[in-house]
Amino acid sequence: MVAPPVRTGLSLGRFGAMREAGLIVIILALCVAMSFASPHFATWGNVRAMLMSFSIEGIVVVGMTVLLIVGGIDLAVGSVVCFAMVVGGSMFLMGLDPWTACLIAIGASALVGAGMGFFVTVVGLNHFITSLAAMVIVRGLCLVITKGTPLSLFTLPPEFKAIGQGEFNGVPYVIIIFVVIVVLFDFLLRRATAFRKVFYTGSNEKAAEYSGIRTRQVKFWVTVLCSTLAGLAGVIYMSRFGAATPTFGVGMELNIIAAAVIGGASLTGGAGTIFGAILGIALLSVVTSSLILLDVSVYWQDMIKGCILLAAVSIDHFLNRRKS
Repeated sequence: MVAPPVRTGLSLGRFGAMREAGLIVIILALCVAMSFASPHFATWGNVRAMLMSFSIEGIVVVGMTVLLIVGGIDLAVGSVVCFAMVVGGSMFLMGLDPWTACLIAIGASALVGAGMGFFVTVVGLNHFITSLAAMVIVRGLCLVITKGTPLSLFTLPPEFKAIGQGEFNGVPYVIIIFVVIVVLFDFLLRRATAFRKVFYTGSNEKAAEYSGIRTRQVKFWVTVLCSTLAGLAGVIYMSRFGAATPTFGVGMELNIIAAAVIGGASLTGGAGTIFGAILGIALLSVVTSSLILLDVSVYWQDMIKGCILLAAVSIDHFLNRRKS
């Protein structure tokens, strides 16, 4: 006797109920369509380039997603990525070994997050205004440190360059680092009590305070975390390209915020998943690669990305209204 396919139905039902299910279907459909539209899309070279691209940005997306869940936002992530590159590169050119220089760079990035966290939690400013000011200040620091001139770091030792350029059994180290960070923070958000406070604070800050959660501390450390991960991404970029350009990362915050929101992170806080955010950055990477292969003008590319972000924010707004 053949048992009825109850489990299959339940699995499909659960998959369809996932907010990420739509993203998965869209990404797969776009990949299939581009495989027919361009013979270069499905090649290993292009796939590897896409994986390398969104892996480093994906590290920043993880921090942004956690910050959005707590009810904040960081417009300075692109500047902080550049800041880490510039600080690490400058320290190396001054004679420090690259490992120590990069630890200092990541620490400096964390201090930027601590500064923003101070103005948000102690002074009482909102994340938007604070991070907007930090974006301009940090970008200015990059220009001051480099005097507007890119730093050439071709003398970096091979073992350090291997972080951004090396492979382990054919898999780039960048992708391995990215996967480890994604798995770690996805687990922490789902299982760790400390990270559950992030959801409680973002969902209803007053109720969280009444239940004994120190919401200011939660918001402060999440802001620091976002900047720290941006600093880590900056160090990896420096290792990959062997240079530090003071204008690097301009507009990166658009991709990062768009990816997190497309993946289900709410701009009002209290909702979001690491898995969804990674799907969001993967979708944007596929879209960017598709536009390049189809020879679409770079000006149209920016407009299309902006439209995708607007659509994602609009969908998020209507979903929140419906829940209310």
